[in-house]
Amino acid sequence: MTEPGMSNAIIWQRQNLRELPKFRDGTTYLYLEHTRLEQDGRGVRAYHPEGMVTLPAASLSVLLLGPGCSVSHEAVKALSDTGCSLLWVGEGGVRLYASGLGETRSAARLQRQALLWANPQSRLRVVRQMYAMRFPEGLPPDLTLEQIRGREGARVRDAYARSSQAYGVRWDTRQYKQQDWHRATPVNKAISAGNACLYGLAHAAILSMGYSPALGFIHTGKMLSFVYDVADLYKLEVVLPVAFREAATPGDDLERRVRTGLRDHMTKLRLLERMAADLLRLLGGDDTDPNSTAPGDLWDPEGHAAGGVNHAGHDS
Repeated sequence: MTEPGMSNAIIWQRQNLRELPKFRDGTTYLYLEHTRLEQDGRGVRAYHPEGMVTLPAASLSVLLLGPGCSVSHEAVKALSDTGCSLLWVGEGGVRLYASGLGETRSAARLQRQALLWANPQSRLRVVRQMYAMRFPEGLPPDLTLEQIRGREGARVRDAYARSSQAYGVRWDTRQYKQQDWHRATPVNKAISAGNACLYGLAHAAILSMGYSPALGFIHTGKMLSFVYDVADLYKLEVVLPVAFREAATPGDDLERRVRTGLRDHMTKLRLLERMAADLLRLLGGDDTDPNSTAPGDLWDPEGHAAGGVNHAGHDS
């Protein structure tokens, strides 16, 4: 798509990734259904039966693509070049099926995550830090991991009970069965829809910061284990108030209202900025992204060798 009088030859200039806003400075997310995305001379446009909008691609952190969405190759390239993560999700955003490339091009943070994950001592240290972040009063250092999990279970149970009382919504137990989605209670639907949005945001944060969503510290064995780790840091604070509030409000489109409410709530809490800072605090490293245009180093047991140069010497 081009504007009248605009040349079809060059309609997108590749931007310098280092000059774009950092992930935590961007907006939260946008969820789309039954929409066609195409590149035009100013970026990416979204065509929906109700109209057309130009997406704020340079400041958009994650784009959730629901059922009925189609994306042109050039639109994917344009969004990727601005650092926007594309997530293909199920109806209502309750499942995440696939994801695109994040903003960073460096493997430094991923390598540090792998080192912390592979060492039992450092992994346990990160696990304890993740649990401690959920308790403002802190945790006694002599607690075993099983005791910590017990306290976490009690914290979650109490949070559900308080939310139930505060919003006047009956709460029995957490139930989510993918096959019986339409039979779930409204509050369980609201929580599931909210969790899915939070997972998408955490997934985008992890990829954009250069970490692996698979190398979880508390959760393990799944390709999104670290996504669950990160989302659990904020789930009770972020999802529960919105989910119970919307479940208590009469009306249709419960999942849509939850997504809209969460977007506003996440912005108010500055959740993107918090996620970025917490990831760096948990896994270490600095807030810089090395020059993505520079060649990578070559591994050597005595220290990395420079990449992008000919090591044959003068004798070859």
